[in-house]
Amino acid sequence: MPENDEEQRMARPRMAAGAVFSDFRGRVLLVRPSYKPMWEIPGGYVESGESPLAACRREVQEELGITPPIGPLLVVDWAPSEREGDKVLYIFDGGELSADEAASLRLAPDELLAAEFHPVQDLDRLLIPRLARRVEQAAAARVHGHPVYLEHGKPVGS
Repeated sequence: MPENDEEQRMARPRMAAGAVFSDFRGRVLLVRPSYKPMWEIPGGYVESGESPLAACRREVQEELGITPPIGPLLVVDWAPSEREGDKVLYIFDGGELSADEAASLRLAPDELLAAEFHPVQDLDRLLIPRLARRVEQAAAARVHGHPVYLEHGKPVGS
């Protein structure tokens, strides 16, 4: 098979990375983008030549104005979309933000309208369904101490 045919069949997924932060009550930090109707977690697309962890750190700093240590991987989700094609999404453990750290957030004024902590049980009404499942799985992975592989936000395998 000619190399061009093989290259055309190879996946070139878009990748995105984000972090799940919590407060002392176990609520999850969500951000309200100015360009989307629903809430999100801090994060964004991985740039060319950038690792998912580096992208997560960069996006957290750009969106929230903080540089906390980003912990281990919680979730990898294969979630292609009809509009954007193959996508692989990573969620890392942002850890628990103290009240002082939460008060020091400086939201990117051109991107975010708000940042608030919400209970995990409210995610279904605040996030798009795939993201709600992904963040719920990330919260569970944090408790269980090991990352989870997902497809469309749902666990696959053992």
